[in-house]
Amino acid sequence: MRTVSKRVFSLLAAALLAAPAFAADPIKIGVYGPFSGGSSPMGLSMRNGVRLAADEINAKGGVLGRKIELVDRDDQAVNERGAQVMQDLVSNEKVSAVLGPINTGVALASYKYPMEAKVPLLINVSAGAPVNELFKDYPDNYVFRLAAGDPIQAEMIVSEGVDKRKFKKVAVLCDDTNYGQNGRQKMEDALAARKVTPVYIGKFKIKDTDMTPQLQEARKAGAEAILTYGIGPELAQLANGMQKLGWKVPMIGSWTLSMSNFIDAAGPNGDGATMPQTFIQAGASTAKAKQFIADYQKKFTVERIPSAVAAAQGYDSMYVLAQAIEQAGGTEGPKIKASLEDLKKPYAGVIATWAKPFSKTDHEAIHREHVVMGVVGKGEVLPPAK
Repeated sequence: MRTVSKRVFSLLAAALLAAPAFAADPIKIGVYGPFSGGSSPMGLSMRNGVRLAADEINAKGGVLGRKIELVDRDDQAVNERGAQVMQDLVSNEKVSAVLGPINTGVALASYKYPMEAKVPLLINVSAGAPVNELFKDYPDNYVFRLAAGDPIQAEMIVSEGVDKRKFKKVAVLCDDTNYGQNGRQKMEDALAARKVTPVYIGKFKIKDTDMTPQLQEARKAGAEAILTYGIGPELAQLANGMQKLGWKVPMIGSWTLSMSNFIDAAGPNGDGATMPQTFIQAGASTAKAKQFIADYQKKFTVERIPSAVAAAQGYDSMYVLAQAIEQAGGTEGPKIKASLEDLKKPYAGVIATWAKPFSKTDHEAIHREHVVMGVVGKGEVLPPAK
């Protein structure tokens, strides 16, 4: 009996010695996005990327000897819900920073709360939310982004269709959300700069299942390609709608064409869809990226990451934030913000090596050189041909 007790005691002691010793209270980080509904592949992938990074950080002793504690909330891709979630994270949970959101409308409805509370918000998916533009009304800007914004994506979409593929007649078809209409305007601006006028401009609603009227109008106008902004389920309806009409033209759109619920619902009809990507699972080439994929697959028991872009951006955003907190020497919002604007130590991430990703006048980490055009083929996103 004594031998067994000694053995149990020894095992417990060894486990305690192996576990990180955390001092003081944990550092609470808010994470919010759509963890249910049509946008959930992006939200869950982002959250899982953040969780993976936080677990790794905690396994190595945390930040400043303190554990990272994630406080996640499902905003359901509803603008009002997002505003409530942000208020709760900032006012009640007293988080030191926030990671997210996914949807542009949610970002627009919620960013003022961390701004007023001087709590850094690191947007790691939303492409349409203003970031640098906020300096005008908020010179002391607490909003940062580690995702490819709409100006980059719209320019790449139009460049792919007009400059590279030489299409003269394009249709612009986007959802009617803030995200879709912001993307539409940016694409129209990029087309106008090339003196190209869309032959058709249309829109659709979230949860629409029949795009026949819009597609018929685009075909009647002689469209050679569809330039689109939307999310997975509705984009799949576009691809499937063309198949039903017996009319197939290229789809070139925002990064969300890489969502699993587009690829799965569109099936072979989605093959060839092309979109800007900061990270492509099938194209991972660095040791860091390959390890990230392997760790994600093991931890969350999946083969294909539902939204590899969102997962990678979530992962890198957590590490960049942790590094800023470490450099700040504490969790005061103004100090974290100052550190983000002048990170001293480069972080070799999954997407890129982040050496001073932000500055006092530029809160956008991702620029054109960080983005490539991916293409859907055989149930996954493939990297651009060499």
